[in-house]
Amino acid sequence: MPTRDHQRGASLVELILFIVIVSVGLAGVLAVFSATAAKSADPVIRKQVLAIAESLLEEISLMPFTYCDPDDPAAATATSAAGCSVAESPGVEGAETRYSTTTPFDNVSDYHGFGMTGITDLAGNAVPGLEAYSASVSVSSGGLGFTDTSDVALISVTVTGPGRETATLSAYRVRYAPNALP
Repeated sequence: MPTRDHQRGASLVELILFIVIVSVGLAGVLAVFSATAAKSADPVIRKQVLAIAESLLEEISLMPFTYCDPDDPAAATATSAAGCSVAESPGVEGAETRYSTTTPFDNVSDYHGFGMTGITDLAGNAVPGLEAYSASVSVSSGGLGFTDTSDVALISVTVTGPGRETATLSAYRVRYAPNALP
């Protein structure tokens, strides 16, 4: 009786199926690596957007918040806008700009509506590498449960970076003038 030898190895069909399955798996792994590499710069952009927003929010928060324009002699003593020669109002008064050395923004409310495309320093010089970023500022009244909403300003800074990465930071600023003593 003749004996039949068992074949060893794989058939052509099994080999093709193996190649197809391994190729699909390898393509999936490479797609994940590609997506990870493409998004690896996002944390840098996110941190830069937050740094710009924090910087601008701090710049605004350090400005005076009085009833009168800070150039007004009554700015430190006025108890309402009626006691001012030049009352402070939301937005820019006269020729004030963020970049001027002679008439700069001098009050929190001057920044209402401020915006810039391409981040610049206080002298108006473009900051290298931040040309694709933009910032906008809103200053509104009210909040914190005060009965006189004009005594509180909500400052909101929104910064947008490349890839539509956006951050909005907000802070309250409370009016401090006049400094009434008992």
